[in-house]
Amino acid sequence: MKKKSTPTVRRGRRPGPNSTRPAVLEAARARFARDGFAATTIRLVAADAKVDVSQVMQFFRSKDELFAAVMAVPASALERFGTLYEGPDEHLGERVVRAFLTAWEGISGESEPLMAMLRGAVVNDQARDQLRDFIQSRLVAGTRERLGSDAALRVGLAASLLVGMMVGRRIIAVPILVAAEPEELVTVVAPAIQQILVPRPASTRRSRGGARAGPLSR
Repeated sequence: MKKKSTPTVRRGRRPGPNSTRPAVLEAARARFARDGFAATTIRLVAADAKVDVSQVMQFFRSKDELFAAVMAVPASALERFGTLYEGPDEHLGERVVRAFLTAWEGISGESEPLMAMLRGAVVNDQARDQLRDFIQSRLVAGTRERLGSDAALRVGLAASLLVGMMVGRRIIAVPILVAAEPEELVTVVAPAIQQILVPRPASTRRSRGGARAGPLSR
């Protein structure tokens, strides 16, 4: 009597790799944005994507590698920042602050990768480098002709203010910042960004200083 042959059990990822990888990336993007780098695990991402851990590992060998793939910022977000310098200089500060708020708090397809980057920057060197490069490259692109020898310092200061605003509002959750309407933040923060990126000519500052000093010299 012949024994029935036992079907060979295939190991590895299930059929449909073309749909599995995007599902893993989507799940990871949402998880990193919500929980940050440290609290996110490959196992949690696999569960969110409804796949086996081994399937995730076949596409991404580590959490760092998965995080790097997730950090691909959508082209629409890049286009948003690309238009910052289209318009009069006197409103640049408003455009910059409004663009950053919209990017980090707008539609999920744009905001989740940026939020993941922001949260990850606290504990992950790669995320910190990516966040710094992303923000500074957006600001440097249109300031080369506007700023002098201290351009790098001014861009760094502007980037620090913008990141601080988003960290306080979205990660630390400072109550007054969380409660503020976006346009309130634009009103308060934009003048500082404006002065950093579009400094007034020295002659203007001296004339205003002289006008204020007049009464004291009488």
